[in-house]
Amino acid sequence: MRIFAVLLAVLAMFAGPALADEAPLLAEMVKAGKLPPEAERLPKEPRVMTIDESTGRTVGKRGGAIRTLMAEQGDLRLMTVYGYARLVAFNSSLELQPDILASYENDQNKVFTLHLRPGHKWSDGTPFTAEDFRFQWDDIMTDKDMDRGGLDSALMANGKGPKFEVIDDLTVRYTWEDPNPLFLPALAGARPLDIYSASAYLKQFHAKYADAAKLAAEVEKEKVKDWTRLQIRKGRSYRFENPDLPTLQPWQNKTYSPATRYVFERNPYYHRVDQTGAQLPYVDQVIVSIAESSIIPAKTGSGEADLQERYLGFADYTFLKEGEKRNNYTVRLWTVGKGSAVALFPNLNTNDVGWRTLFRDARFRRALSLGINRGEINQALFAGLAKEGASTVLPGSSLFRDELGSAYAEFDPDKANALLDEIGLKRNESGTRVMPDGRTLDLIVESTGENSMEADVLELVTADWANLGIKLLTRTSQRDIFRSRVAAGETNMSVWAGVDNGAPTAEFSPQEFIPSDPYQLQWPMWGTYISTQGTAGQKVDDPAAQKLVDLYNQWLVSQDSESRHKIWNEILDIHADQVFSIGIVTATLVPVVVSNKLHNVPAEGISSFEPYGYFGVYEMDAFWMD
Repeated sequence: MRIFAVLLAVLAMFAGPALADEAPLLAEMVKAGKLPPEAERLPKEPRVMTIDESTGRTVGKRGGAIRTLMAEQGDLRLMTVYGYARLVAFNSSLELQPDILASYENDQNKVFTLHLRPGHKWSDGTPFTAEDFRFQWDDIMTDKDMDRGGLDSALMANGKGPKFEVIDDLTVRYTWEDPNPLFLPALAGARPLDIYSASAYLKQFHAKYADAAKLAAEVEKEKVKDWTRLQIRKGRSYRFENPDLPTLQPWQNKTYSPATRYVFERNPYYHRVDQTGAQLPYVDQVIVSIAESSIIPAKTGSGEADLQERYLGFADYTFLKEGEKRNNYTVRLWTVGKGSAVALFPNLNTNDVGWRTLFRDARFRRALSLGINRGEINQALFAGLAKEGASTVLPGSSLFRDELGSAYAEFDPDKANALLDEIGLKRNESGTRVMPDGRTLDLIVESTGENSMEADVLELVTADWANLGIKLLTRTSQRDIFRSRVAAGETNMSVWAGVDNGAPTAEFSPQEFIPSDPYQLQWPMWGTYISTQGTAGQKVDDPAAQKLVDLYNQWLVSQDSESRHKIWNEILDIHADQVFSIGIVTATLVPVVVSNKLHNVPAEGISSFEPYGYFGVYEMDAFWMD
């Protein structure tokens, strides 16, 4: 890499304008002496991103702006997701590689040594060094005054956190007693694990470093409770709300809230270059306009966005196609990367004893799945372009097998009725089945009401289950209330999408398939118990679910890919057999609208938060405008 830096300097002298030119947004600042020349802003060993022209991508021009639409200020976090600068990052093949880091060493998933790039700087020009990691560890993550509720789960191995060391100005080390395979993938996540922060900026808001009078005045000005709340507010790097907070992402927010239009400008000290040596990103600005989510498809169709996937659905495809020629854009169809576009979740921890007994009987869950006419749903709502199947990993994942997707997913009402008869659920005079306690099988499915596709699917499932003698009713509530009801065991069944990461490899954590989180819709109490190490929730008392927990614990200490692949296969087999969640359609398509002036956006891709970061893994910093 040092050889590259020398060659870059020589080429800049002799190769003419291609390497010497500054990005248009920065050229005047450099000319006026307000910003160092590009060669002085780059790390000594920048990351070289090769634009593979055999794939249809091209080395781009710098300048211009990408317009996109979002629905609320909270959506600004997507610029962290899209930008996807990470210590280590996934490529489009989901292989981990150094990104912000120059390199790293992994000793048996216990000792991780991280090496920074010499000369790398934050967006304000301050050095990015080991001090930024030390500050985050000592003064944020483990500072008792900050009261953060303990370390992130990705920093815990067998209930214990790591030993942190600063080796030198550009090297830090994290050491665990037991293997921690969650650490590196968490650093590469769409919402990354924050183990560093802009210490030079944030120290002015920390009682250990700041002048007490100035800090008190700032607390009063920001109208927060104390300096710890001020520190949190100023340091939320993922949310991208504070324009003064230095960043390592390709673009930095320049607009204070509240606003309806946010301008993100290129980071002058960004660490990536293309193969010609030109600093990325190619595009100078990303302009985010805020609009009601319901009108974003209409605004997109009228040409108000250059790149749009957020808040679009397959139902918008025909309308968007009609505006292509008129508004100079192209509609592409990407595959939704969730394990299932729509899934039903029987709550095995519901407070209702009668329903809980039924849901814990795998025969009942299988019958519900067999009673759904997925083919009809696919044709009616997705023009037959989706795949019908269970909620599992997607075709294309190295873990996918046909039998996983087809398990109890065929439409077989006779078999479903036979299972319900076997359980002893007899029909009354009106044909509705009756529970052992005398109640009719009136099954309430709860949702947030945010997704019209879910409502459309439920309408068709209602007719299917009526033929089984089950009456489906729906109840909607706001997301916070919905989540609270699930966690409290007040829901019997809910509707949501399947697992976020539908295309994992064996190196990814199988956590989503395991009771591990209080917000998992099928077993919230068990998830709470596991995530709190038994201090809250309910102990897992289902043999199949406990087997999943045991397998996950084996995965955590596994030493090789072959072992991890075997464990994943067992986990997926149990899910297929037990039908803990009922997938309906998978591999659905979402429209991605791309201006005809915008280049290097893949024609096909997987649209998902984890692990692709929507546009992130596809290197949005290499998209360029004519």
